[in-house]
Amino acid sequence: MAHPWIQEMHLPRLNIPVTIDNMFKVTPSKPIDAKPGDNLYLSNLDDMIGARVFTPTVYFYKRHELHVCDEENQKFLVKTLSDALADVLVPYYPLSGRLRETKDGKLEVFFGSDEGVLMVEAHSGTTLSELGDLTAPNPDWEPLIFKFPNEEPYKVLDMPLIIAQVTLFRCGGFSLGLRLCHCICDGLGAMQFLSAWAATARTGTLVTDPKPCWDREMFRPRNPPVVKFPHMEFMRIEERSNLTTALWQTKPVQKCIRISKEFQTWLKSAAQPFDLAGCTTFDAMTAHIWRSWVHALDVKPLDYQLRLTFSVNARQKLKNPPLKDGFYGNVVCVACATSTVSDLVDRQLSETTRLVREARQSISEEYLRSTIDYVDVDRPKQLEFGGKLTITQWTRFSIYKSADFGWGKPLYAGPIDLTPTPQVCVLLPEGDDDCSSGSIIVGICLPESAVQRFLQALLPSSELT
Repeated sequence: MAHPWIQEMHLPRLNIPVTIDNMFKVTPSKPIDAKPGDNLYLSNLDDMIGARVFTPTVYFYKRHELHVCDEENQKFLVKTLSDALADVLVPYYPLSGRLRETKDGKLEVFFGSDEGVLMVEAHSGTTLSELGDLTAPNPDWEPLIFKFPNEEPYKVLDMPLIIAQVTLFRCGGFSLGLRLCHCICDGLGAMQFLSAWAATARTGTLVTDPKPCWDREMFRPRNPPVVKFPHMEFMRIEERSNLTTALWQTKPVQKCIRISKEFQTWLKSAAQPFDLAGCTTFDAMTAHIWRSWVHALDVKPLDYQLRLTFSVNARQKLKNPPLKDGFYGNVVCVACATSTVSDLVDRQLSETTRLVREARQSISEEYLRSTIDYVDVDRPKQLEFGGKLTITQWTRFSIYKSADFGWGKPLYAGPIDLTPTPQVCVLLPEGDDDCSSGSIIVGICLPESAVQRFLQALLPSSELT
């Protein structure tokens, strides 16, 4: 079953001992444009139910010769990071506030007596080499991300909006485990903030290019709201397939698959729709993963309507008015393709690719405005998973380049654990940001019984075309 274009990556099982040495708040180093009692508006794009989460990421760095002893090394690392963070929190001051709900259930940022972000110092008796291959996300890295004792899942209210854990390993290498609240920034916004923090640490002086812009009021809902689209991405659909049982009631395992550049090129050619409008590599890969996933899970009944959702950056769609440089809030729309099980597994891949392309191209400025109004009229209170696979693309984020704090690019930069939401698939760059010349990693959760079927379905085959 092995194929040079598609390779399963075997994640080592790890037990990482971590000792917390110190915890302290980092507050803005200078006065900010907010005083106690102030609040800031969050848009409905910031306050969608899927954004009420912390996005955990981890960054590994090899040993850097800063001081003669590890204890001094740790102090220097933490001081460098915390001093730079304090400086960056001046222009990015909303991140030093807290979230609260207004009487209508909507979120806002407020500034009270409790402010600032959390920095955690830790050490581990293990070494980076003992962690194995640092190219693919591993759920066993979880101790490198700080969580409060007995913290409720999806808790964002009254929490520090940034939680950073610096863990020094016995070899002198270290990790930065970061939790950033998704309500404040989307992926591109998070990279903008991370770049500013890293450049400030690297140079010893505040660097913000572009200058951060809040400006969430431009996404206020219309009065009266105008919902022009059905917004299948949010719709509650009765789960009458075997997906829930397969993915939630059995314990899924996280699998990472390396997809070579050669396969991506071949697949894009093989998956071209027959209407001469073409497709992107993302369209082809997404369509192929969706079909392979449904094949592997043997979804029944065949007439059940499935959904594929994925985020589309809408920044370039905005013309009236255009978005200002430096805006770091959420500007993503959720695209949605639908198909019955039988159409998905029986039709040619080119047909599925066309569905994905049409969903992606349907995102317009009007769709974004309609999304804002939809959320205002019918504010979803929980994530809907009925018949759904969500694919998240990280390959467009300059996550490695953004995370150079003065110690070079990280050995690994990205997420850790996908299993809490097993209907999410992540596309990651492998080892660098430039996927134009290299492989991508597909991270996906599957029951153990479906893993081989999924890998088999991914392999190049004449049946795809």
